[in-house]
Amino acid sequence: MRTLLTAIALAAALTAPATAHEAKVGELTIGHPWSRPVKAANGAAYMSISNAGGEPDRLIAASSDVAERTELHTHLIDAEGVARMRPVQAVDVPANGEVMLQPGGLHVMLIGLREQLQPDSEFPLTLTFERAGTVTVEVAVEMKPSHDGMDGEHAAH
Repeated sequence: MRTLLTAIALAAALTAPATAHEAKVGELTIGHPWSRPVKAANGAAYMSISNAGGEPDRLIAASSDVAERTELHTHLIDAEGVARMRPVQAVDVPANGEVMLQPGGLHVMLIGLREQLQPDSEFPLTLTFERAGTVTVEVAVEMKPSHDGMDGEHAAH
């Protein structure tokens, strides 16, 4: 009986999406995916991605049913000194290194939200990496203090 329960628990763990705290795929660890609560048309998801392997990898796509479109974005400062968001083809994850997706920098853009992102809720986000493959994480919707002055930055994007 104990063996059967262990097998059921293991099967459930292997087929369920990763928790909001951390997920692993190949040599990569996705740390605490999160998003701010949003009542506007667009939002963003943030996280850390650590690579324990000796080969670099690349985040090449993201998708979620909460948005009509999901894109990889960054902030760039234009010639006039204005910060603008722009799509990127991929996010490089260095070998034995880490990349941060955070407000004011690289992020996953959620365009055309189908529902408001409510505090204390979660939504699935699928990340596709060039080498490690695909993993679905649960993004925690939570209030985080803004240290960059960009609260609501994605509302009109």
